[in-house]
Amino acid sequence: MRFYHREHMYYCGVDLHARTMYIWILNQTGETVFHHNIRSCPEAFLKVIEPFREDICVAAECTFTWYWLADLCAEENIHFVLGHALYMKAINGAKTKSDKLDAEKIARILRGGTFPIAYVYPRKMRSTRDILRRRMHLTNKRSELLVHIENTNSQYNLDKFPKKLTYKSNREGVASRFEDSSACKTIEVDLHLLDCYDKLLRDLELYIVRTARCHDADTLHLLKTVPGIGKILSLVLLYEIHDINRFPSVQDFASYSRLIKPPRESAGKKYGSSNTKIGNVHLKWAFSEIACLFLKGNDRGQKHHNRLVSKHGKSKALSILSHELGRSIYFMLKRREPFDMDKFFNQR
Repeated sequence: MRFYHREHMYYCGVDLHARTMYIWILNQTGETVFHHNIRSCPEAFLKVIEPFREDICVAAECTFTWYWLADLCAEENIHFVLGHALYMKAINGAKTKSDKLDAEKIARILRGGTFPIAYVYPRKMRSTRDILRRRMHLTNKRSELLVHIENTNSQYNLDKFPKKLTYKSNREGVASRFEDSSACKTIEVDLHLLDCYDKLLRDLELYIVRTARCHDADTLHLLKTVPGIGKILSLVLLYEIHDINRFPSVQDFASYSRLIKPPRESAGKKYGSSNTKIGNVHLKWAFSEIACLFLKGNDRGQKHHNRLVSKHGKSKALSILSHELGRSIYFMLKRREPFDMDKFFNQR
């Protein structure tokens, strides 16, 4: 690992983001001579450091937006240092493991009667669940392409896109914004892959919907009675839950769906919570999406959400709403009854 040892009259630290940057400048004795949040643009940056340009060194972490700042400092003969993001963080090692030790542990736990069992998903629907999860993977890859285009746009400090690039009709002329030929080619590749992913996902979704209707069309229709649950979310719930009767209680279902945080308590003292990521990540994502979509165009839902926000805050309010919707869906599937909006709010 190499270190920067040169001395300067002023030292400028930059916390760089796509649209804003925080500047903090110290002198040789360590006193703060300037600190402020400014726009991420060359004019604003040069105006701030103008009084200190006699001998200043600028440093920023190696994030996705450092290109333009490094180029600007080179053009203006300003010392610039880029920090290695990995070495700027503490790294902890892991304990040694081997197949031999793992096998012995499994055998001893099984012998002791403490082996934690998992649900054996039925073969009939397993492959469809796997292809649905694969669709989620492809959707994430598509999102990565969109994010990469946005990040590249920020790297070259260009203006925001006027419209969302999620829709194909809004992508016209995106590559031509970049003067550099290599950057332009990179964006063209991303746009071509986006078109491929759009077609692939449409065909895949059509296939999954047709298959799901053969497996359990009644449950699929029942799930869609919940406001906010559409085609994809109903499929995720159908294939990730499979049989609601495998959960003895609503608490078990909420825990499996990661809708509650298990507390840590000893001698009457609470130590927060842990193991919050044990459970089904796909159901956790689905209920988080349902909670947000449930509020769209739903006046009663928004009033209920506002009461939760005033009491618990915005983030906690959405978590509570997700939990409430999860409980309602559990009993809805248990009783094979469609979602009842009046019953949902009367129980609050």
